[in-house]
Amino acid sequence: MCEFSDEDFFLQTILILRKLMESREITVVQLLPELNEGGVERGVVELNREFVLNGMSSHVISKGGRLEKQIQIDGGCHHTLNICDKNPFTFPLRVQQLRKLIKSLNPDIIHSRSRYPAWVAWFANKSLGIPFVTTVHGMNSINFYSRIMTKGDKVICVSEVIRKYICKAYSISPENMVVIQRGADMQLFNPNELNYDFIHNFKKRFGLDDRFVVTSVGRITWLKDYESLIKAISICRSKIPNLTGLIIGGVRHDKTEYFESLKQLVKDKGLQDCVHFVGNQKNVAEIYKLSDIVVNASLKMGNVGRTVIEALAMNTPVLATSFKDLDNIIKDGENGYILKTQDVGDLCEKIILLKQNPINNTRSTIPINFTLDAMVRDTIMTYKSVIENSLRKLGE
Repeated sequence: MCEFSDEDFFLQTILILRKLMESREITVVQLLPELNEGGVERGVVELNREFVLNGMSSHVISKGGRLEKQIQIDGGCHHTLNICDKNPFTFPLRVQQLRKLIKSLNPDIIHSRSRYPAWVAWFANKSLGIPFVTTVHGMNSINFYSRIMTKGDKVICVSEVIRKYICKAYSISPENMVVIQRGADMQLFNPNELNYDFIHNFKKRFGLDDRFVVTSVGRITWLKDYESLIKAISICRSKIPNLTGLIIGGVRHDKTEYFESLKQLVKDKGLQDCVHFVGNQKNVAEIYKLSDIVVNASLKMGNVGRTVIEALAMNTPVLATSFKDLDNIIKDGENGYILKTQDVGDLCEKIILLKQNPINNTRSTIPINFTLDAMVRDTIMTYKSVIENSLRKLGE
């Protein structure tokens, strides 16, 4: 692996971005259901900021949410439109509203990051003919509804496994696809730039002094398999009496019943004093840093999740699930350990293993292509190639 701080890589990235933007300003529209929390949402916010810094005109369309203000703060424009509600009776209205909005923005490219917004954009764009890009973030069910994500002039996949999955399922040309890994902002997640006041107050609030802290970050959903983490903590306490678990993430209105079941599990295991649900947090970097281990037990490709990269950037070892043929970031004994999916015993064993044999300097194990700089560079290069190809077709 190459260390992320390779100066030649950053110099190359800067030169490429400058060359890409020499001709004229590019106007980009990103679409997603809403802007509350999650890897997709944070990726949109980060790209919006980087697009603006690179001289692009950036627009985001969503139902809105707590992150929409950040779009404006970073110099982009957020346009509120309900492309989250899947009511079929309002679909024609959404198409009409989006078409009108897109015409007013006159973008060079439309980038959809979710299925329902992609369907609305596809119909809205039929008469406009603007270059259209999609990003496939996960291994969705293979059906007609999901097929829309293959309709982009270019289909971005966040891993090689997803690219193979989509190619096989829908028989589309590999040439129409590109893999762009989800990248961590290495400046934001920097162990040398910490808010120590926050760390002090947070540890005091949850009684974390002299505790062995195991943390999991992500919205409250069954896909994160928080049940296994809670059960593992219950078992591990016999060997690690000072073990404390933190679950960082918000709860959508449609996940409240699941959240209540997690709280009941904590109660049933008698863990109220050592498992804390702390909701959304802005200072995630500091929480990674104060943690001894970060766990990503996701049922779908946890090993390349954004939280994995961010935790490693803060020099915190990670336990993460994997998937067949996935090119894992986590290497056993080097920066953490790979977990067996939904295997409480395996998770417990590896928490104890890391307690007995701590791992440091995980930041140096992050591959360059998992950094924000690489993600921005490759995304802009993809946009440019799609735009140029569209112009070429018009000229033929």
